[in-house]
Amino acid sequence: MRSQIIRRVLHLIPVMLGVSLITFFLSYLSPSDPAQILLNEMGVAPTQEVLEHAREEMGLNEPVPAQYIHWLERVLHGDFGTSYKYREPVLNVIAIKLPATLKLTGAAMLLMVLIAFPLGILSAVYKNKAADYVIRLFSMLSISMPTFWLALLLIYFFTIRLKLFPLLSGGAFPGIVMPAVTLAFSMVGKYARQLRAAILDEMHKDYVQGALARGVGRGKTLIFHILPNASIPIITMLGLSVGGLLGGTAIVESIFVWPGVGDMALDAITNRDYPLIQGYVIWMALIYVAVNLIVDIIYTVFSHDIELQ
Repeated sequence: MRSQIIRRVLHLIPVMLGVSLITFFLSYLSPSDPAQILLNEMGVAPTQEVLEHAREEMGLNEPVPAQYIHWLERVLHGDFGTSYKYREPVLNVIAIKLPATLKLTGAAMLLMVLIAFPLGILSAVYKNKAADYVIRLFSMLSISMPTFWLALLLIYFFTIRLKLFPLLSGGAFPGIVMPAVTLAFSMVGKYARQLRAAILDEMHKDYVQGALARGVGRGKTLIFHILPNASIPIITMLGLSVGGLLGGTAIVESIFVWPGVGDMALDAITNRDYPLIQGYVIWMALIYVAVNLIVDIIYTVFSHDIELQ
């Protein structure tokens, strides 16, 4: 098991190098001049002489491979440069914005689990009955509805019409409800269907029939035998969802004016704040692969324990 973990950690190195290459060269291929953008943000008139001096200071006159190597060296030392807009180190800006996104992601995942797991279990237990059909219809609606459309509906009904939740909360509790519901709703259907399928698959296996034949109640069989095995593929999905939410909340954060890294990234793209964009992509990729590594380890340990049982 230890060798598997070490091997997976080593696999992260080429992945992150690939991400750094793509991030750097996509920014380099942009038609905008980083030196001119920086001078504009500073309120300095970009004359030719000033531009040349700024390019020299930023290392833009070096060959592209040399620029990448120097940039990568700085990144490995934790220096992602200074944001054009905020005039602060990129890491400081991300550190300020990241907690709000982590809070939103955690709330959305918790809400999704509390809704999707009971629905998936009920749908499997009452297969081909009224409850199953209703849950499957709800799951289809959850998967099909665009996230931005649900967000706009929630704002219209609960903020504009009913005035129950504020739109501008500055990251406080009342404002997290609607974005968390929006993100959770889009995942509920997928997880409910996956759990239903996994439970139904486990129900037909020999160990379940053996437990029932020994007089173990259906409820105990479901909780102590079927669910642990049916949850194994769900663990991997949870890891992917957490990583995806951390890097994919931009639209929802922007709609609900939630002060997280997603909204920050959209603002950075609009303002062509290249250091902030690069820092965002690198850190989101790092968090994504780290979360999936942790999930892989949990999956391996969990699978091993079930096999021993």
